Amino acid sequence: MPDRTLFTKVVDDDHWQQYDSLAARSYGHPVDDIALLRPHADIRLAVRDGHVVAGGLGLLLPQFFGGAPVPSALLGAGCVAPEERGAHLSVRMISERLRPLRDQGAVVSTLWTASSGYARRLGWEAPTQVYSWAVPTDELKRGFTETGFEITHGTNAKVRLLQNDLAAWWNGTWQRPQWWADWQQGKHPGLTTYRFNRPGQEPTGVLCVANEPHPIEGRQVVVHDFWVADQDTAAAMFAFLGRHNSRIPTVAFQRTGLPPGPLLLHRLDRPGSLTARSWHPWMLRILDLRRAVQLRGWPDEVDLTFPIEIVTESGEATERYTLRIADGKGDLEPSTRAGQIILTRGQFAVWYAGGYRSTAAAALAGVSAPSRTVARFLAITTDREPWLADHF
Repeated sequence: MPDRTLFTKVVDDDHWQQYDSLAARSYGHPVDDIALLRPHADIRLAVRDGHVVAGGLGLLLPQFFGGAPVPSALLGAGCVAPEERGAHLSVRMISERLRPLRDQGAVVSTLWTASSGYARRLGWEAPTQVYSWAVPTDELKRGFTETGFEITHGTNAKVRLLQNDLAAWWNGTWQRPQWWADWQQGKHPGLTTYRFNRPGQEPTGVLCVANEPHPIEGRQVVVHDFWVADQDTAAAMFAFLGRHNSRIPTVAFQRTGLPPGPLLLHRLDRPGSLTARSWHPWMLRILDLRRAVQLRGWPDEVDLTFPIEIVTESGEATERYTLRIADGKGDLEPSTRAGQIILTRGQFAVWYAGGYRSTAAAALAGVSAPSRTVARFLAITTDREPWLADHF
């Protein structure tokens, strides 16, 4: 019996409404991003006999890696009708969603997923673990004091420039588009922005918070954005959170709301008062190995020629390359020379994002080579840590 499934872009409101309803049925709750991102996303559907049976949205946006914006296919709100699962429709749907974004220049792809094992089989891997944090308000009051910073409600062009500059400090952060603020306000109507600066100077910190329900405490302050240029600004922002609302006992940092680093660990009197919750991770896939290396930023001081082998997508063989890094530029040239290190596609993605912070971490993740070889290879991507500050 011929397959009657048609893969198509959203062409009318009826198909879009069917997709929206299907996502709610599939996830068990409405998916706000389907409506909020409709004007900006490429939405692809699987349609059979006039009925939408699968769908998902995609965005083509730059992600920073090595300080340079790399074109990325960001996938979200993917769903398959529960009655259609088990027939590999989701695999075909992923390919159809990626195809137009690759045609437009995407060389990497990122998604958040609770089904990390499934995504891993399709070529994605998680560069880092993801946590949300909760800290007692009283601990922030004790650990951080007023530091003389000026605090101003609202955002402006200088804040947007600051955020973009700070995003380049990390691997995986977006180069946020103009519509980002409207999208976030649509998802979190109570979201409020504050900017921090020393008197007479430009802003060095941006804080976005919302007052949200808490199942036990009634209300809580939730930090959605925490962009900071230095330790003193971070202290001023934590002090502000400690006195933001004296009736709220807990300040929560959502899963994207606190950059990596010991910002709280080194200042709280009782670091054990912090509560962490592990979340499903963001995952990265390299769509075009050579272009991804060429477009990424690299340390200016590195001069490296390194033969490597990368396992093919089928997993049945390896392909040989020579990695060349010089003068802040990179290339991955096909080669016949045996590699000093062999990586799966997933391991290459983690390395690309700076996710292996040590030779021991790489070894525990299955990277097998002499430790000095691994150390030399890892050193060129560990100047920046992986962090994705947006959930979609």
